[in-house]
Amino acid sequence: MLRSAPVDDVSIAYDREGEGPVVVLLHGWPGDRTDWREVRSRLRSDHELIVPDLRGFGESDRPQGDPAEMYAAAAQARSVIGLLDELGVASAVLAGYDVGSRVAQRVARDAPGRVRALVVSPPLPGAGRRVLEPESQREFWYQSFHRLELPDELIDGREDAVHAYLSHFWSHWSGPGFTLPAEDLDRLVGHYAAPGAFLSSIAWYRAGSGMVATSLAEEPPPPTGRLAVPTTALWPTHDPLFPPDWSDRLEEFFTDVTVQRLEGVGHFTPLEAPDRFAAAVRAAAA
Repeated sequence: MLRSAPVDDVSIAYDREGEGPVVVLLHGWPGDRTDWREVRSRLRSDHELIVPDLRGFGESDRPQGDPAEMYAAAAQARSVIGLLDELGVASAVLAGYDVGSRVAQRVARDAPGRVRALVVSPPLPGAGRRVLEPESQREFWYQSFHRLELPDELIDGREDAVHAYLSHFWSHWSGPGFTLPAEDLDRLVGHYAAPGAFLSSIAWYRAGSGMVATSLAEEPPPPTGRLAVPTTALWPTHDPLFPPDWSDRLEEFFTDVTVQRLEGVGHFTPLEAPDRFAAAVRAAAA
C-alpha cells in the first residue's frame, strides 16, 4: 500500500502494479480498492494499474468539514487527478462502478485530456425523475437515511450493526450467482466499523452526490457539452438499483458511448463479471 501526496490536505491510499497502458480502477460503496482484486489479476501482466481507496474509504484519510467540499464528486476527482499528476501519468483509462463511476465521469469532465477512455457501470446519467417511481424508491431509501443523524447513533463504530448493514447490501444488490465470501465481508466490516469510518463512507451521500439527488438535478447538455471521452457502459441486468431501461438516454450525455449488457450480473460488476470488465478495459486501452 502506498500513500499519495495531500490534495486539500487529504492523502489517499493506493496500490500500483504492472507495466503497460495505465488504468485507474475506482471502487464503490460499500467497498474499497479490493473490489478490483479479480479484475487486477486479469490485467496486471500487461497494464499498469493504479487502484486507490477514495476519500473516506479503506485506508485513505477521512477529512473533516463540509461534505460538499471534501467528499462530493469534484473533491474525489481532485484527489484522482492529483494522484495522476504525482505519478507523472499523462492519460489513463478510468474504470469505475457505483461511486467510482461517478468519480471517473467527473474526472473525464474536469480533465478530459487526462482520460483516454471510460469503462463504467451505473450510475450513469439519464434516469431523471424515474428515480422517484415507487419501485425505485423502495431501493434508494438508504440514500435518504444516510443524510439523517440516525446512522451516527445506530451504526457508526458498532461492529455488529455495520456487519448487518453491509451484509444486506452485498446480498440484496448482487446477482443470483454471486455471494461475497465471508472473509471478504469481515475484512470490509473491519474497515467500516472503526469509529468515524462508516460516517466518512456515507459522506458522499451527505454531500448530495447520491443517485436520487443527482438524477433530479441533471439536465441534458447541448451537443457541444456532451462528454466526448469514449465510454463503454457495462450495464448489469440484475442490479435492483439501475434497470437496463435506464440506459436509453445515454446519447444525450455522451458523444461516444457503447452499452454492453451483463446478463445475470448484479451491482458489483468487478467481482461478478471480472472477465467482461477486464476485457472491456483491455479493449479501451488498446
